[in-house]
Parts: sequence; structure tokens; C-alpha cells
Amino acid sequence: MTTISIDELQETAVIAGPELELAPAEAIIEWAVETFGSRFCVTSSMTDSVLAHLASRVAPGVDVVFLDTGYHFAETLGTRDAVAATLPVNVVTLSPTITVREQDAHYGKDLFRTDPDLCCALRKVEPLRAGLEGYDAWATGLRREETHDRVISPVVGWDPAKEKVKVSPLARWTQDDVDRYLTEHQLPVNPLQYDGYPSIGCWPCTRRVAPGNDARSGRWAGTSKTECGIHS
Repeated sequence: MTTISIDELQETAVIAGPELELAPAEAIIEWAVETFGSRFCVTSSMTDSVLAHLASRVAPGVDVVFLDTGYHFAETLGTRDAVAATLPVNVVTLSPTITVREQDAHYGKDLFRTDPDLCCALRKVEPLRAGLEGYDAWATGLRREETHDRVISPVVGWDPAKEKVKVSPLARWTQDDVDRYLTEHQLPVNPLQYDGYPSIGCWPCTRRVAPGNDARSGRWAGTSKTECGIHS
């Protein structure tokens, strides 16, 4: 495939966003695959496998990128392995350039507690930026109903920090839509979903959420932090 310039990628995103705003998730992924081919990938936190499954129906063998921060719950890693074993996708695991032990030695123990923004930058933001260098576009499972910061997220937009086209096929989906799709296709789900963890990140920074409370209130509980920086 011919290399697309940064300006052309940005123009593509700006045009496609409004055109695809009301399109079904499958159609948005189809557009991305037709436009970017193998330079398109899907990212997954392994909370569930909806986006990976949707993408695999359009492009079997599609790359599904997963960030192994070194702080994941065992259940999250197990979900990653289940997705790799049961869906026709290529799971690509990214890791930070330094281990947790090396990070503790350099920055002090438990950086997630003393400087959570730096911890996320080292273990999430930078590894993903580096891991996406071989792609022109990436898909995320971001949904508008999740937080106030995400309500204006386009289904196709421009990510200036990564200089990539950012595709959010599930942006208009509700949790009911997600649950319905999971049930219909009998897909792998992170078992922590059934144990009070509707939003799952690294174990030191994720807490159970009481029934009826905001789904993301268990992320960085007790702090003002609401995002890791990937979607900033």
C-alpha cells in the first residue's frame, strides 16, 4: 500500500468522521480496513472482546494490540489469552521499555501511588505510541457514555499526539448494546466484570464499584485522575 502522508491522513479523518457518524460499527470498521489495509489495527484492554470480534468479522487475522503494563489482573491476561485462542485475530502484546522492578529502582517504589500520571505515561502512553508506529489508523473501544470527557468523541477522528487516524466504532453504543452483542455471540468477557469491576485497568489503581455508581468511579479512586492519557 502506498504510504499516506500525515496531512493526507488528517484530511481523511476530518472528512470521514461526519460521513460515518451514523454508520453501524461494522461499516465503520469496513471503511477502516478498506482505507488502511494492514496498516489498521484494533486495540483492546481485554475488558471484553466485542471490538476484536467485530473487526475479525470484517478482516480475519486483524492485529489486536494489547498493552501488558506489568500491573494487570490475572483475569485480564486470561481474557487476552482466550481472545487469542478463540477468535480469528492476531493478538500483539506490547510491553513498556522498563520492567516494574526497574521502574521502582529508578523512580521509587509504587510510582502508581506517588505519581500516577508518570506511571501511566511510562507503562501505557509511550508503549502504545511506539507500538502504533507501523500503523496509520487504530481502533479503540471508547464509548461516549463512559465519561463526560468522551461525549464528543467522533467515530473517526484525528489523534494529533500519535499522528494517527483514531477510529471508535462503538462510540455511540450503550452498555446494553455491548451486553446484547456479547450474549448473542457468546464472546469471552473478563470475569472481573461479574465481580464488581465494570471498568478494568491495572490492579493497583482499580477498585470495585458499588451497584448504581458510575462505571469508571473505580478507576484511580480517591484521586482527580480520570484518564490514563491514551485518549487525551
